[in-house]
Amino acid sequence: MPVENVLVQKYGGSSLADLNRIQQVAEKIVATREKGYNLVVVVSAMGDTTDDLLEMAQKLSPDPSRRELDMLLSVGERISMALMSIVIQQYGHEAVSLTGSQCGIITTHNHSNARIMDVRPFRVQDELHQGRIVIVAGYQGASYRRDVTTLGRGGSDTTAVALAAALDADACEIYSDVDGVYNADPGVVLDAERLEELSYEEMQEMARSGAKVLNEQAVEFARRSNIALYARSTHSPDGPGTVVRRIDLTDEVIEHAEEGCPAAAVSHIERGLWVSAEASGDEIMRQLDGVDCSVLQFSPGAAAKAFVKLDNIHGVEVMRDELEQLGDDVTTVIAGLVSVVGTGIGTRCGWATRGQKLLEQAGIDALHLTVYPDRLSWVVDCERVEQAAERLHNEFLQR
Repeated sequence: MPVENVLVQKYGGSSLADLNRIQQVAEKIVATREKGYNLVVVVSAMGDTTDDLLEMAQKLSPDPSRRELDMLLSVGERISMALMSIVIQQYGHEAVSLTGSQCGIITTHNHSNARIMDVRPFRVQDELHQGRIVIVAGYQGASYRRDVTTLGRGGSDTTAVALAAALDADACEIYSDVDGVYNADPGVVLDAERLEELSYEEMQEMARSGAKVLNEQAVEFARRSNIALYARSTHSPDGPGTVVRRIDLTDEVIEHAEEGCPAAAVSHIERGLWVSAEASGDEIMRQLDGVDCSVLQFSPGAAAKAFVKLDNIHGVEVMRDELEQLGDDVTTVIAGLVSVVGTGIGTRCGWATRGQKLLEQAGIDALHLTVYPDRLSWVVDCERVEQAAERLHNEFLQR
C-alpha cells in the first residue's frame, strides 16, 4: 500500500566524515521527521572510506576483480547506515537500516558501474507504515544473479532518486558540503555563481561532463519521474540551494537565448583518457564496450576518436596497454575535458567558433572539439583544464 507524505534525503560522504558529523546529520533528520514527513534517508560512505578501501585492494593486486571490489566497496555505505540508525534510535525515534538489495534495488550485472533496472520498495513501504525512519545504504544494489553491485561514483544520488520515484515521494533532497549547483567549479573559477534553478537536460549535460554535485543517472531518473531535485548544503539546510526540475521555456527566454548566449554553466573533467586510431577504430570501440566505461566523445569509423571518463575504471594502465596493443596506429593520452553547457548552445556554429578562438588566443591547444545540441566540449591537456574552464566562464557567463 502506498505511503503518503514521503520525503527522500541523501547525505554525502563529507557530511558523514566522522561520528560528530553523523550525530549532527541525525539531529537534522529527527527535526524533519518531527515536521510530519515519512523519511527515507540515503547515506554515502564516511569521508574517504571508499578511496581507502580501493587503495587496500590495489596494494594486493594491480587489477583486482570488479566483482570482489563491489563486495568490498559496498561495505562503506553499510557502516554509515548502521551508525546513523543507531544514533537516531538514541534520539528516541524508531529507525531501521537497509541495504540496497533489501530495498529491492535491482541492477544490471555490470560490476563497479551497474545501472538500476527496477526498484521494488515493498520492504521500505512496510517499514514506513510502521512509523520508522528508513536509512538506506546508497551506491549499491543486487543484480539478477543476486550479486552485490555498485553504481559508480555518485551512485548514492541515483539510489535516492530511484527510491523517490518508486515511492512517489514529494521531493528528493541531495545534501553535500556545497550550497547548490554553481555555473562552474567554485574551487577553480572564483567568480562562479550559484544557480537558483536548472532544467533536467542542462543538469544532465553538466553531470556528464564533470560537474560533481549531482549524478547523471540520478538526474535521468528524476526527469523520467518528474521529481524535483533540491541540492542543498548540509550545514545550511534551510538555504535556497538549487532546484532541478522541468522548465518550460517561454518565447521570451528562447528569443533571448537566440540573441544572446544560451550558456548556463562550464564544467570540466581533470583526468580522462583520449583514444585515437587511424585504422583500428572498430576494435577500439569493441574493447571499450567490454570495459563498460562512459565514453563522452566519440567519432566512429576506422579513424575513431573517443574520450573516456575514468571515474569508475580500476586498472587504467592495464586498459591503456590493452588498447594500444590493438594496433600500431592506436594512441592513448591522459587528458582533460572542458565543456560549455546550455540549452541549444550547439545548434549555432558561432558559439563553438567563439570558444575555439578563445582557447587558441590563450595558447591552449585543443585535441578535439565535439558539438552537441546542449554542450560544446574540448579535449585539452590536463595541466590546462582549469585555465580553459576559467577563460570559457569569463567569455560565456560573465554578465
